[in-house]
Amino acid sequence: MLALVRPPRRAVLRAARLLHASAPRCDRVGPPDPISNIRPILYDDPLPDSPRHPYSLSEFRGDTRDYQWKLQRQQLDAWNHAFWTDSNTRFECGRAAALSRAEATPEAQERALADFYRDWVVQEGPRQDEYNRELRRRTVEEIKLSVRVHYWAFRARMAGLDTPPP
Repeated sequence: MLALVRPPRRAVLRAARLLHASAPRCDRVGPPDPISNIRPILYDDPLPDSPRHPYSLSEFRGDTRDYQWKLQRQQLDAWNHAFWTDSNTRFECGRAAALSRAEATPEAQERALADFYRDWVVQEGPRQDEYNRELRRRTVEEIKLSVRVHYWAFRARMAGLDTPPP
């Protein structure tokens, strides 16, 4: 009788793991911010501690692409959070002002809110368009840097190096 011989699952997973450029990690997502409604990401690979203030990437030891990518990722998150905090704060203030000017009847409040929403979309259109352009630009930059970092880590792993080349 012929039996199929399967390699142990652990060996297959270990061999497949060699093809990955990074160690397994688990980023976490926090609860949404009450104002911006953005859920913060708690990265499993935080910025390394440096004895000196990080004004320049040359102050870090080792490959600076990884540091640059982590800094850029956190800067994008902070910029996105700041934009939506500002936008949502201004929206709520404008909405409250529109409701305070309206009469107490439900129909008048509904009309005031409809007018406010229409005006808000028109008013915020150029600002939202600029945000979208900048978000796309920054995201593409981050993706390019991430690909470079992971590519060099993959090459270093295949070559058996501890640190990727500069």
